[in-house]
Amino acid sequence: MSKRVLVVDDEKLIVKGIRFSLEQEGMEVDCAYDGEEALEKAKEKEYDMILLDIMLPKLTGLEVCQQIREFSSVPIIMLTAKGEDMDKILGLEYGADDYITKPFNILEVKARIKAIMRRMRKEEAKESFGKTLVSGDLKLDCEGRRVFIAGKEINLTAKEFDVLELLAKNPNKVYSRENLLNLVWGYEYPGDVRTVDVHIRRLREKIEAVPSDPKYVHTKWGIGYYFQG
Repeated sequence: MSKRVLVVDDEKLIVKGIRFSLEQEGMEVDCAYDGEEALEKAKEKEYDMILLDIMLPKLTGLEVCQQIREFSSVPIIMLTAKGEDMDKILGLEYGADDYITKPFNILEVKARIKAIMRRMRKEEAKESFGKTLVSGDLKLDCEGRRVFIAGKEINLTAKEFDVLELLAKNPNKVYSRENLLNLVWGYEYPGDVRTVDVHIRRLREKIEAVPSDPKYVHTKWGIGYYFQG
């Protein structure tokens, strides 16, 4: 999917030059020429990156940056004149990610944009890895609380999912039945450890090809259960 960039500057020639250059890279580019228009566009659409000049009519770039930070963590590169206080611009009160001083080389602008987008992709990959667990044919979507075996969705009850998620997130760690009861059902739960056995049995019937010879949820005799990744 092409990346969407918002370019904000009141100098139309600068905007035109940046727009042309980024479109050549296959990016989708929107333009704004004052602070209010920039803020409206940032609220209307989701952008992968915003290039924002400091000296703008209506609202300054710093005011726009501050207000965008109230609803979005989109990367923002400030376009600044030489000699402005960069530490202040990148300080916590404004929340910009980077800055480029004018006059700039368009190749430098492109390089900075690509570097920030690469960094964002890595962070997203790390996050999504944490939300989805995969082991063999088993896929566990922790955020959507869904389980798939070989691409087919399996319907688990809330507690069956909780047990599986806890075990899968801690592969090869053996949990006693008391431990599972406390962690999944809570310390105040009045039931006994047979509740855990019943849930493990049902879970195996749903996710294991051969429940009596499990691939995922194993028994450590006399101790408890564990997930083999």
